[in-house]
Order: sequence, then structure tokens, then C-alpha cells
Amino acid sequence: MKLRSWIGLVLGCSLGSIVAAAPVAKADADWVPRGLAQWQEVKQGAGDGARQVDLGPRPQWLVDDMDEGALKAQLQACRTQNLKPTEFSIGHRGAPLQFPEHTLESYVAAAGMGAGIVECDVAFTKDRQLVCRHAQNDLHTTTNIVTIPELNAKCTQPFVPADPASGTPAQAECRTSDITLAEFKSLQGKMDAFNPMATTPEAYVGGTADWRTDLYASRGTLLTHRESIELLRTLGVKFTPELKTPVEEMPYEGDYSQQDYARQMIQDYIDAGVKPEDVWPQSFNLADVLFWVNEMPRFGRQAVFLDESAHTPENSSLAFMESLKAQGVNILAPAIWKMLTLDGHQQIVPSDYALNARAAGLDLIAWSMERSGPLASGGGWYYQSVSDAINNDGDMLTVIDVLAREVGVIGIFSDWPATTTFYANCMGLVSGR
Repeated sequence: MKLRSWIGLVLGCSLGSIVAAAPVAKADADWVPRGLAQWQEVKQGAGDGARQVDLGPRPQWLVDDMDEGALKAQLQACRTQNLKPTEFSIGHRGAPLQFPEHTLESYVAAAGMGAGIVECDVAFTKDRQLVCRHAQNDLHTTTNIVTIPELNAKCTQPFVPADPASGTPAQAECRTSDITLAEFKSLQGKMDAFNPMATTPEAYVGGTADWRTDLYASRGTLLTHRESIELLRTLGVKFTPELKTPVEEMPYEGDYSQQDYARQMIQDYIDAGVKPEDVWPQSFNLADVLFWVNEMPRFGRQAVFLDESAHTPENSSLAFMESLKAQGVNILAPAIWKMLTLDGHQQIVPSDYALNARAAGLDLIAWSMERSGPLASGGGWYYQSVSDAINNDGDMLTVIDVLAREVGVIGIFSDWPATTTFYANCMGLVSGR
């Protein structure tokens, strides 16, 4: 069944076949996106086909929680009717604050909140098919694999129950490369969590953080990379695939190299007829980024170098940033904390790292908002450089404001894109990049 003809009942569009090239498993070729027909947020706009945005209550709740001041007053006065999708708002793994990450349901939710770009982290299966997973070895925490005996048995480390008497935690490690694509598509996505003291597989897959929810985890439709491309294009969303660092030794099985893997990811967009300017390929591995820059330059222009390394004088310097630019890197995406610091008055301001990156001509993207839970105790890892100024959930809007207006980021990843969509619409950041 062709995805575009099926989804036309909802969107009034006509689509071609999901996969245009390379043989794939039957589970991939026959894929129909379960639940999408019930999605009501994507509609035809008044004459222009624009999708509608529904933010829900959270952005205004965050505004109400802000410290008093000019920014709070400006956001309180913001009109929230007729909001537009924006590329400033990037769905980090979809909308995993409440939906199982990297699932159809999570991507649909992110699009409904106005994310202009949505991320598929890309890993490979045993039969070298590309799928959307945050890590090659996270199936035991993001799917139900350990509860399926025949697939659990194929895991690198099948489930071993905890021993409460000795305090020994449960063990499991299940990789996408442990199973075939068809086996992968038989799994159910769930909230990323586990119970370390579980004595049964069913108990192990629990443990969702109390500030997240399992309310929307009863469905978690897993996607191949190519399925994600077709789905997101149908939803009117652009693409930021991240090539995940393999846990398998590369070349995999002796003949599937890192370069083969990096090329295959981009080839999926070429085969699908996606314009290079609609794709922001990412990697924490600079060699991957430079491969795209040099070997696939049309896509390499927007290749994103991800950075979570600790600050050093060398990797924060203007010389380092200029060296990245000289090698053809145009976009740098650091963790939020790397671009921020506190001034003498305990106000959040751009860090030297951020200032040097901008001075070198690099565009910046931040990650990831809405990933830390309640911020009353300083915000944790993502806010570590400014934790002394973080004491309520509304402070994340202050952080977004500094990143947007003072650092000058071109986009922000969020686990709940409604927040960044709200800010972007209030501040007029909806015209794209």
C-alpha cells in the first residue's frame, strides 16, 4: 500500500511509494503508519495548505512560572492564535517528554506542536538497514525486546534478573545490530527507562521518570530511516538525521565501513528526492561531518558537528572555531551549557565558546530543552554552567531567550517542541533559516 494514497484521506495529498530504492524487508515495504489517520492536528489551512499548530497548555504554564520582568511581560502579551511552524523549533527524537522517542507517534506529536525540523537518530540493523534509534544499543530500554523470549535471546546481553538479596542489578544490552529489520519492526517502542532491580522482564521495562508519563506509551510504532523521511515529508517537516556512533567494531563484519554507513544515510535522502537544503545531517564524530563536506558536498553544506566535550582553552578558542570553519564545517551544535555562563551579577550571558564560534562565522544550534525535568534544583547536566541562576521551570524561557537573542542560535532542539515554537512565534522567528 502506498503511503501517500493512504494518508491522502487525512491530508488531501497524493504520495508516491515509501521506498524508492534498494531492496528492503517486507515489513518495511508494506508499512502503514498506525494511528496517523486519527491525528487531527495536521489539517489544510485556509486556502494555503499550511498546517495548524496546537501548543497545548505547557508554554503558558512556563510563562506563569517565570520571574517577574520584561521578558515575562512580553511573553504574557504574546498572541497564541494562528501560530506557524518554525525551523527554530527542532523536535529532539520527536516529542519524548511524553511520547516514546523515535516513534511515529512522537514525530506526529512534534509536528503538531509546530516543529519545523524533526530528528531521526540513525542506527543499523544486523542486515544493515537504517532505523531510527537514539543509540545502537538501547533497545532494552526503549522497546519491549526483553519481554519477547526469542528476540531477547539474540541480545548481546540477554536479560538477567536482579538479585535483591545481594543488591546486584539486572542486566541487559540489546542492539539494533543483534536483530534483522523485520525483527526490529515487530517491536513496540516505549518510554526510555528501566527498573534496575527488576526480577522479571516485564518489570525491567518499567521505571519511567515521574516527571514523564506512560500515558501515551500504549502505542510506539518503530520506524526505519526511510519511513521517517516519507512520514516527515508528508507532515511538512524537514530533516535532521544523526549518524549514531556504532558500538560495533567498524568495519562491521569486516566490510561495512563507517564511510559506507555515513554514505548510506545520505543516499536515503537522495533516493527519496529530498532537497539537500531540507536536510541537516549530524554527528558527534568530526570525521563523519568532514566526509559529508568533502564527499557529498551538497549535503555537507548543512552538516552539523555535535559537541558535548568539556571546555578546554583549546576547544573553546577562536583558533579552534576558525579551524572548523576552514575545514568546511558551517554549523556547530553544542549542549546548552557550553554556550552560556554567568556574569558578575549572576545573569545568564553567552560564553566565550559561543562568542568565538560566532566570530569564526559558525552557525549554532542548541540541545536540548525540556530534557531535565523540574528545574527547581538547578537543572542538572544541561544547565551546569548556569545552575546558580536556575531555580524554577520558567527559567528555561530565559535560557531560550539568551540563546536566541544574545548567542544567536539558529535553532533549538527540544523534547517538547511546543515551548520553542511558542517562543519563536512570539519573537517573530518563524520565517525559516
